[in-house]
Amino acid sequence: MLNTQIIKTDGISIDYNDLNMAAKIIREGGLVVFPTETVYGLGGDATNASAAKKIYAAKGRPSDNPLIIHIAKPEDAEKYAFTSEVYYKLAKSFMPGPLTVILPKKDIIPFSVTGGLDSVAVRCPSHPIASKLIEATGVPLAAPSANLSGKPSPTCARHVIEDLCGRVDAIIDGGDSEIGLESTIVKLDGDSLTLLRPGAITADALRCVCASVTIAPAVLEQLREDERPLSPGMKYKHYAPTVPFVLIDGERERVIEFLKSEQKSKKCAILCYHEDMALLDNQNIIDVGNADNLESQAHILFTALRDADSFGVDIIYAHLPPKDGIGLALYNRMIRAAAHTVIKV
Repeated sequence: MLNTQIIKTDGISIDYNDLNMAAKIIREGGLVVFPTETVYGLGGDATNASAAKKIYAAKGRPSDNPLIIHIAKPEDAEKYAFTSEVYYKLAKSFMPGPLTVILPKKDIIPFSVTGGLDSVAVRCPSHPIASKLIEATGVPLAAPSANLSGKPSPTCARHVIEDLCGRVDAIIDGGDSEIGLESTIVKLDGDSLTLLRPGAITADALRCVCASVTIAPAVLEQLREDERPLSPGMKYKHYAPTVPFVLIDGERERVIEFLKSEQKSKKCAILCYHEDMALLDNQNIIDVGNADNLESQAHILFTALRDADSFGVDIIYAHLPPKDGIGLALYNRMIRAAAHTVIKV
């Protein structure tokens, strides 16, 4: 059990001494949780194979699930991966920001970081504290989401403390995450892109930069048991509460009737659209925003799942989201959290 230090910030800047302490921990092979604009990251030295092993151990994460490396500037990717013209086109449009690009790795990045793959996932976060920490450390940070493997990703320090206090050396409290869903992940193939994990940067936004963007089948479907994950979040059950989470697909009126019936017969929680709140019993309900505000739903999803889990219910229900725009990212996270369990009504 580690004596985890909690470092308080104002969400934008960090005390110079605290920053240097956190950077020193990472350089010496330790683990520091830090805020990003997407979710909180569990950071270790991406050039240190033993640090990567500590990350997997702290999370309880399968070792074939690759880690993303975080860099301070897009051009820093040159030190750790083989870049291309398309990479720099994407960097010009979306970096720093919530985009991860998979590139052929250089030898400086150990296979323990990449899950044994010859490629490495590279991201340049826009959060000012994340950027300052990477610069101060002087190495890229291997950083998956800072939660126990399989649980909803953390969007505030409270979530991190619940999962990882005693498992990491320090946690930097940077307030609430701006986006609330992990980064978009793409793999380059010449001038074409394959979207492996949707996020705030949508497929349509990517098509403004690259004409050919293919959505990987694993975004919407389960990966085969013998299929190797090319990026985080592809293979295993992810983002899940401890009780069963079920998505309801159908016309809104039929969904409401189903949920009313379930409230009478089961001890359930509901992630509910704002405009439907008055139609249901006001018990174990979480308002996720208006039905057409997918950004709001994305921002609150992981917190809503954790909060619903705390109600002591037997099952959690939510609407099956659409697949347009950022809705594709929302659908991807929710279908995995539900282990692809959908009831049609």
